[in-house]
Amino acid sequence: MVTPFWVVAATALVLFMTPGVAFFYGGMSKMNSAVNMMLMSFVAIATAAVVWVLWGYSMIGGEGFLEMFGNPFAHFGLSGLTESAELVDVGFGSTFAIITVALISGAIADRAKFSSWILFTVLWVTLVYCPMAYMVWGGGLLSADGALGSVFGEALDYAGGTVVHINAGVAALVLVLILGRRKSFGRTPEPHKPHSVPLMMVGAAILWFGWFGFNAGAATEVAEVGLIVVNTIVAPGAALLGWLLVEGLRDKRGTSVGAVSGIVSGLVAITPACANVSPLGAVAIGLIAGVLASLAVGLKYRLGYDDALDVVGVHLVAGLWGTLALGFFTLPTEELAGGLFYGGGGGQMVSQIVAAVFSILFTAVVTGVIGFAIHKTIGFRVSAEVEEAGVDFAQHNEFAYSPEHAAANGSPAGRTGGVGAAKS
Repeated sequence: MVTPFWVVAATALVLFMTPGVAFFYGGMSKMNSAVNMMLMSFVAIATAAVVWVLWGYSMIGGEGFLEMFGNPFAHFGLSGLTESAELVDVGFGSTFAIITVALISGAIADRAKFSSWILFTVLWVTLVYCPMAYMVWGGGLLSADGALGSVFGEALDYAGGTVVHINAGVAALVLVLILGRRKSFGRTPEPHKPHSVPLMMVGAAILWFGWFGFNAGAATEVAEVGLIVVNTIVAPGAALLGWLLVEGLRDKRGTSVGAVSGIVSGLVAITPACANVSPLGAVAIGLIAGVLASLAVGLKYRLGYDDALDVVGVHLVAGLWGTLALGFFTLPTEELAGGLFYGGGGGQMVSQIVAAVFSILFTAVVTGVIGFAIHKTIGFRVSAEVEEAGVDFAQHNEFAYSPEHAAANGSPAGRTGGVGAAKS
């Protein structure tokens, strides 16, 4: 039996993932927007944690409204739970809400108002994340007894394929379409490159480290933990190889950006399946995730949506694949018939498709309402002058590096004339 102390350790691991996202996105971003990029992740910790304690946790359980969300005032401020062992689960659940909203930020790098982002995180966790968590994990619409789950079967999502990654990926795409493309998008001969490869790779390492808590935190048996840990090791490894294979065939060379993006795509894909597939299944899921995500990131140039740090290509595509892969690779048990490759028929695949389609539609519609409301009222995008100069100084009066260092590396952040005068 896994003890509550493991859940506490897993909570710390998952919370550490969001600073990992900050390093990962900060390294991938432009030099003159790295501070802003990292702060967007750190402020997500603050806003999501406060929302979770005040009303978010109440919304993911209990008697639901139309099977979509629980009563936000049932345990407002965690009333009635302050001396309960349930608080361990409250803390663990908060870290999932935190990292999900933080993941979205990479798509709108270089052009979002910081104040608008803060407001967005509060609204999005409340109106999108919490309802999705309730519908999948809290006994709502997509659960075994829910309206859709009882008809089409319960979709498997052990650690967040729909609730976290499809959710974040769709929200990222919607925000990108609302804010529009950066002025430089598609005009440079080469795609945007990270300003700090070491920072990016440190962030990816932190993510992989924390992901063991992310996937295995809810495990109840040692054997289950073991399977999840092995799958969380091998799927990202296979995805890294899959991504580098595509780069090698297409570009004749592998890159560090490709390697770490492959790792993340494998982690994303194995998240919903980590407890329900064999290690061989995890290898296949990871390898295909790396190939699919590496091909998907190039779609933004063909389709014209400016997903700055490839949140859509990695999280939405790999999250969709991981969710649907359960229809093929689910191991048969006393409760589960198994996936297609185990002779279980198409029932599990139908369940996975229904959950994926519903999560895409729900998240797209509600995120669109939130995003447009902010964009048309207080504004979501900085001015063209701020975007050109870099959002760090205009939004935060700070630089990631000294102006002299930035100027020596060709960044506008080093040329303070005009930057200080730029208005958001």
